[in-house]
Amino acid sequence: MRSWQKGYHGLLPQPFLDGLHPSQRVPRRKLIIQQAAWPCRGTLVAEDARDVVGFTDLCPTRDDDRDAVEVGEIGSFYVLPAAWRRGVGRELMTAAMLALRAANFSSATLWVLEGNVRAIRFYERMGWQPDGAVKNAVTGGIAVRELRYRCEFS
Repeated sequence: MRSWQKGYHGLLPQPFLDGLHPSQRVPRRKLIIQQAAWPCRGTLVAEDARDVVGFTDLCPTRDDDRDAVEVGEIGSFYVLPAAWRRGVGRELMTAAMLALRAANFSSATLWVLEGNVRAIRFYERMGWQPDGAVKNAVTGGIAVRELRYRCEFS
């Protein structure tokens, strides 16, 4: 929740962000764990000496315009704000990309909230590029646009 609250500040309504609680995510996290089928579907975590400081969910693409056999997806990617700019995100993304390659995906995609400059810069530094696809969603009671980014593993 702290990643959402800090990362989406100014992008999503503040009352929505302030009202987030980890218990709201428990059913989704349980489902993701139950559906794990490594190496092509699962969760990677980043830990410091005491705690989980980041995680990413990997799966075959869920987009209709891509082949789920060939294209993987980073379904979520979050690092605690206290771990930002300490290399945690870079290490976690590197591990995610290696895992997707090991699962024989030739490329992968991820979706990022339009206007999330910090995340976009990070993804671009890691070799991801926008592929032109956009989707509209409702988050926190407001309409948002998400941009799809793609990384080739050739």
